[in-house]
Amino acid sequence: MGDNGVAGLGRRFAALWAASTTSALGSGLALVATPLLVAARTDDPLLVSAAAGIGWLPWLLFALPGGVLVDRTDRRRLMVVVDWARVAAMGVLAAAVATGHAGLPLLYAVLFVVNTGEVVFRAASQAVLPAVVPRERLERANGLLLGGATLMQQMVAGPLGGFLFVLAAALPFLANTATYAASAVLIGLVGGVYRAAPGGDPRPAAAGARSVVAEMAEGLRWLVRQRLLRTMAVLIGLLNVTLTAATAVLVLLASQRLHLGSVGYGLLFTCMAAGGVLGSVAGDRVIARATPTWTIRIGLLVEAGLHLALATSRDPYLIGFALFAFGVHGALWGIVASSLRQRLTPPEMLGRVGSSNLFIAAGGNCAGALLGGALAGGFGLTAPYWVGFVVAVLVSAATWRVFDRATVAQAYATPVPADRPAPVPADRPAPASADRPAPASADRPAPASADGPVGAG
Repeated sequence: MGDNGVAGLGRRFAALWAASTTSALGSGLALVATPLLVAARTDDPLLVSAAAGIGWLPWLLFALPGGVLVDRTDRRRLMVVVDWARVAAMGVLAAAVATGHAGLPLLYAVLFVVNTGEVVFRAASQAVLPAVVPRERLERANGLLLGGATLMQQMVAGPLGGFLFVLAAALPFLANTATYAASAVLIGLVGGVYRAAPGGDPRPAAAGARSVVAEMAEGLRWLVRQRLLRTMAVLIGLLNVTLTAATAVLVLLASQRLHLGSVGYGLLFTCMAAGGVLGSVAGDRVIARATPTWTIRIGLLVEAGLHLALATSRDPYLIGFALFAFGVHGALWGIVASSLRQRLTPPEMLGRVGSSNLFIAAGGNCAGALLGGALAGGFGLTAPYWVGFVVAVLVSAATWRVFDRATVAQAYATPVPADRPAPVPADRPAPASADRPAPASADRPAPASADGPVGAG
């Protein structure tokens, strides 16, 4: 590959990307197979929806303490341990399905364990990335990671997971077990030690005795004091409320207003996924040309436009295009948000600050899932989309000036503090500051961000 490809970012990043993409494929297979397995066991709507609820629960319970764990340990080794734990849990489920002993309690327990691991794994992977690639290539690296995951989880895994389930119900779960094992092996190939700073935590030894709650609070306080990251986190959480509310009743909109069948409904999500892949692959170049400031601002307008189209249009082609544009926007926003957080956060707090963002995003998704049905039931099918449009317009007006060019340019030009060196692999010397120069200016970004649960995997 060329310099802009996965290989162009080095062997360590190539291994990390391969692990992430492989894991995303397995997660997507299980994400498709899980509701099919539940529906084969029961037609009780409460029991069916309970699987989704259990998938979200770990993000609310463990995102914040998971960030503390990420900042206290070797992040790469933690990812390997998490993957092998998920191999064990998913392997038990696959064996139970294959032998006809997979009851719903076991399924729910495995979902809880696997998603708890995903919470920690995702925070650790985001914290590792600044030590794996040069600072000026973070946008490209984040885009490639997001693009690979989107392609596998949202485009490849859907039809493949359904096909495997038809052949044998255990096959998607067996495949997910294998992908977690492959991910563990690939992450092991990254090599090196990835603690908060070379040689360990730079804080005094006595700090290690602090409670988990105190360290969680420290991460949240830091995020609250950082105006740019705080605004991004609140935006993602708030816009996730309206986005999840919109998608929660999209199946009804597709059938009642767009007159689409099940295939057409699925193609709507394919449109969004295709936009996400395009935005991920071309993200660093788009952001370099448009600047992060206008990437964020235009994204807010795209968000409002999507809700307006869903509220007013009965044309499935227009809705498909709107979802495609939203997919591009979601990828660009994910790259900008992750790259800004990795640039501005002290290395020893990357885990906690990243987990705080995951917690806020998950809270927005949970609230939106409840809000969508309530609004549609009480005020009509298009009510969630009108609410989403109004909210997007209001937050655009309220935050427009926060992302001015000077503020964002300063964030991109801020070097890693000299007393808080970025973590580096133990098998190579720490680079001099000139080895990772900051860009001279801001010209160069998870279902807003994809920060959220992935279902069974």
